[in-house]
Amino acid sequence: MIKVLYRTYFWLIAIPLYAVATFATALITAVGCLLGGEKFFSYYPGALWARVACIVTLCPVRVRGRENLKKGQSYVFISNHQGAFDIFLIYGYLGAPIKWMMRKGVAKIPFVGFACRMAGFILVDNTSARAAQRSVTEAGARLRNGRSLIIFPEGSRSHDGRLSRFKRGAYQIATEHQLPIAPITLNGPFHVNRSGSWAFSPHRLEMIIHPPVMPPQKTDATKEAIQELLDETQQTIHSALWDEFK
Repeated sequence: MIKVLYRTYFWLIAIPLYAVATFATALITAVGCLLGGEKFFSYYPGALWARVACIVTLCPVRVRGRENLKKGQSYVFISNHQGAFDIFLIYGYLGAPIKWMMRKGVAKIPFVGFACRMAGFILVDNTSARAAQRSVTEAGARLRNGRSLIIFPEGSRSHDGRLSRFKRGAYQIATEHQLPIAPITLNGPFHVNRSGSWAFSPHRLEMIIHPPVMPPQKTDATKEAIQELLDETQQTIHSALWDEFK
């Protein structure tokens, strides 16, 4: 009975509210950035939109570890990828201006794609190694004046909530620009909406922001050194997962 009531509420109330909020956010972001307010409008309207998404879907949020971040510092944030609600949880509650690396296909979404381009988000082109490298170079160029980058090193959403193999892109960017890597553990988005499913359920969400770690110096950035950092940060993220995801 509760599931039926929630699904009725979700599709008749939450989704229309979310759709209106998405359109309004895309419009405000695009216009604000076009008028020269990219620093403000590329982050704050989206952060409010993400919080609205969590609120209207009845998902309470708990955040730990914000004290580990230094105001005005740029970071390369890396996070596990449990589900679609990872975006709302991070965007709405991290509390740091961020740029997203996202699939190039997002650019095709009406209004949203245009707003993402105006906000300076990086649309990743994986059609070739050269195109992918251009995306990495572009991402590094956006890391300045306290702006940070958020990357899901697993590359795609988890099918069971557990961690899968990490890719090296985030670590290469952090090493190239000598920026701290801040690991993030997310718990709960898997239960809200699983990969490949249109079913949604309310569930508590948790984000743990771990102490940042510095990448090796460029002169010491051997394949082994980067792999060691990758393994260390992956273990850090894994350590804070709920037991069911370990």
